[in-house]
Amino acid sequence: MTRQALKLVTIGGGSSYTPELIEGYIKRQAQLPIKEIWLVDIPEGEKKLAIVGAMAKRMIKAAGLDWTVHLTLDRRAALKDADFVSTQFRVGLLEARVKDERIPGSYGLLGQETNGAGGIFKAFRTIPVILDIVEEMKKLCPEAWLINFTNPSGMITEAIQQYGKWRKVIGLCNVPVMAMINEPPTIGKELKDLTYKFAGIDHFHWHRVWDNTGKEVTMAIIKQMYAGKDAGLPKNIFDVQFFPEQVEQMKMIPCGYHRYYYRQTEMLEHSLVEYKENKTRAQEVMKIEHELFTLYQDAELDYKPKQLAERGGAHYSDAACEAIAAIYADKKTHMVVSTLNQGALPDLPSDHTVEVSAQIGAAGAIPLTFGHFEPAERGWIQLMKNMELVIDQAAVTGDYGLALQAFIMNPLIPSGEKSKQLLDEMLVANKRYLPQFAHKITELEKQGVTVHDQVAATIDDQLGVI
Repeated sequence: MTRQALKLVTIGGGSSYTPELIEGYIKRQAQLPIKEIWLVDIPEGEKKLAIVGAMAKRMIKAAGLDWTVHLTLDRRAALKDADFVSTQFRVGLLEARVKDERIPGSYGLLGQETNGAGGIFKAFRTIPVILDIVEEMKKLCPEAWLINFTNPSGMITEAIQQYGKWRKVIGLCNVPVMAMINEPPTIGKELKDLTYKFAGIDHFHWHRVWDNTGKEVTMAIIKQMYAGKDAGLPKNIFDVQFFPEQVEQMKMIPCGYHRYYYRQTEMLEHSLVEYKENKTRAQEVMKIEHELFTLYQDAELDYKPKQLAERGGAHYSDAACEAIAAIYADKKTHMVVSTLNQGALPDLPSDHTVEVSAQIGAAGAIPLTFGHFEPAERGWIQLMKNMELVIDQAAVTGDYGLALQAFIMNPLIPSGEKSKQLLDEMLVANKRYLPQFAHKITELEKQGVTVHDQVAATIDDQLGVI
């Protein structure tokens, strides 16, 4: 890319993460000839957009840069002639996340943002919106790159590629970034001295590591994991150790989210304690968000506050900035991204999305070959990937039978009548954001399906509250 006046667009610009995004652009000012930054949001997010937009302007001014920051609710105006579009939005705002966590909890099941029933419904709400954005991009900025870090990132990226037919897309997650930041010191190394290879799907990957002599050091890092050295577990995941015998057998490092599957009983018990104490992660994040936006309103604040690290998604935005810089300058940077498999993982179809180590440059993501998994990991990844494909298809078509299939396939949702009841209640609870399921939701309401958890039932009253 040779253009010398870049227009960068962020959809979900009123997010509390935006200061990290602006900080990332400022750090890369010598690499990116930025002219305009457009922050886009929806009417319910207008107040937050104004607050975080004013802070973005202060940060840019403090850095001595002449970039123009536009704040808008007009997505089409923002997308017109954009060079890069990043997406960091949450359909239904944090109130929807509360429902994703509390309604399953009321059934004695795991409530979590991107796993189990909550993750399925986050995809159902988000995929139609992201596909609308892609259709607008085809008309308004057909040469732009789409950098997605809206969760569930892998399923969203899959939908963009398979149903949106948009190939210039990269999906990001901060979990691999945190591993590569926090693991090297545990064995007395720096990242520049190590080679990482990741393979799997978003929130369900494994990785191996080699040092600069070519010696594999995966097991050395695993040993440190069991010596109590923190490897940077995301803030939103309860820390229960993996069984050492299992990890030593697989000779790979599982990502933090594998705890929901490898230690399902313990993670469920903790989740239910949070539910009963009215301390689900979404409810805690609401408090953190309130604190952050109070800070952001300080007219003297012109830098990213340290409290943002408590939000749970640290490094997402900086990774987006690095992906943009790598594509623009053809840097051929190693990053872990969601992209088309293209044979990197031979246990999964070549034309579907995986999360792997890749070289990022002007051609986008060139995935690095990982090879076959052993039977245990192969069984898991094939189940989880096919479940994702069912979720995506249900989100696009509004097919209730497919939604039910996804619930039955999901390892965190016991199949049977209770899972169907949970599906029905979550459909009704999310009706505002699920037009593709409108006919089925009307039918369910006529049958008397309602939301039973009191917090989830009344949460819409809080929309727009900072």
